[in-house]
Amino acid sequence: MSRPPEFITLSDAAARAVAGPGSRHAALIEDAFKVLLETPGGGVSISGDSRARSLAKRAIAALAAQADAGAEVAEADVRVAVGQARSGEPGPVAPGAARRGPVSPKTATQAQYMDMLGRHELVFGLGPAGTGKTFLAVAHGAGMLMRGEIDRLIVTRPAVEAGEKLGFLPGDLTEKVDPYMAPVWEALTQIVGTEQLRRRRDKGEIEVAPIAFMRGRTLSHAFIIVDEAQNTSRLQMKMVLTRMGEGSRMAVTGDPSQIDLLNAADSGLAHAVAILEGVEGVAVTRFSAADVVRHPMVQRIVKAYDEDAAKRGR
Repeated sequence: MSRPPEFITLSDAAARAVAGPGSRHAALIEDAFKVLLETPGGGVSISGDSRARSLAKRAIAALAAQADAGAEVAEADVRVAVGQARSGEPGPVAPGAARRGPVSPKTATQAQYMDMLGRHELVFGLGPAGTGKTFLAVAHGAGMLMRGEIDRLIVTRPAVEAGEKLGFLPGDLTEKVDPYMAPVWEALTQIVGTEQLRRRRDKGEIEVAPIAFMRGRTLSHAFIIVDEAQNTSRLQMKMVLTRMGEGSRMAVTGDPSQIDLLNAADSGLAHAVAILEGVEGVAVTRFSAADVVRHPMVQRIVKAYDEDAAKRGR
């Protein structure tokens, strides 16, 4: 005999978030757990076996908490909530609970990462593309800058892409650098807005530059982000890590599985983590495919590559 539907009372905002535009969010939950959702008003009705309903309720509760906290619920949030319901991980952190910048973490690992950024002088964020490791670091640094806790936000990355070098690009320094820095500029624009970014860049409060231009500098009262750090050499990594001056903090992000150097063994990221993990003031966060919050296909791609690497023993 089939069980009667279970009704969960929700606020109007939460009910709309669970349903989603064109009931898209509800359809994702239905497909994930093989349940039937209906939103008759005042909440959501769930039909299905007891385990399926229990998992669906976890995902719905996480999304409802996010909506009730005033945060927008996007399709990526639904997929994260579904994944966390299946794994038993804590749900997304509501804005304000562990927030340290203009955005909030969407997974437990992201929340841990944001907490570490607030408590440690040097934080390594390691993991695949789409896990938010760079975006969250930029958001944290931008928040510190806007609150007056630092004087400058500096983002640097090696200008190494499939063996290309800056010298092969046309134009002046800015024109040479910008193609490599485009992802950083996009993140900054999304976080602080085009006009404020322009003003702060003109005043020297926000700087984006290749690692080569960090040499010889002491970066005081700054938040420094070293992006794509897997493409730094050991010497470059040591150089940039020792740029920290008084009142500065640093985040180093990268994916050790995506090294573009001619000799992968030259990468300074894994070496730095190996010798610095456990040192006072240093923290390491390791992201996985479960933390990917881009298109769901990205998560499946990352998982497939991880499984292949495990089979090969590397």
